[in-house]
Amino acid sequence: MNWNYYNTFITVSADCPAEIGTVPPDKKGGRTKPSLEYELAANEPYRYTQEELMYEVHIRHKELSAEELEARGKEVWDEFFSKPKACLRASMLPKKYGWGIHFNEEGKLALVPKESEEYGQFTEGGRDQVTVLRGMRSSKK
Repeated sequence: MNWNYYNTFITVSADCPAEIGTVPPDKKGGRTKPSLEYELAANEPYRYTQEELMYEVHIRHKELSAEELEARGKEVWDEFFSKPKACLRASMLPKKYGWGIHFNEEGKLALVPKESEEYGQFTEGGRDQVTVLRGMRSSKK
């Protein structure tokens, strides 16, 4: 099953409270999934597909060792994707922190802050052949 988007832009959710793209905080107890998603995607734009980012966040959040991944990497991947997952439309990045997500023709993603000119180009149709999807709302209202 392919979980990736191609030539797609995910907008900020309609009920997102952030006026600008904001860095998600960590908690006292450790890293949060939104902060890991942000760190990976912001530090290396267009490196990860949705699947790769979700998996990398999973292994970092679970603090799996390099040794365990060396020994069980394929098994960990298969186990992770054997269960239904929410896509990045449901991520806190577009829902709460003001980040759009662009997927290029290779399915690699980059974050686009809500306040940027580039964001406006995606949402106002200034980019050809890009499917625009809304980030999922936080509430069902």
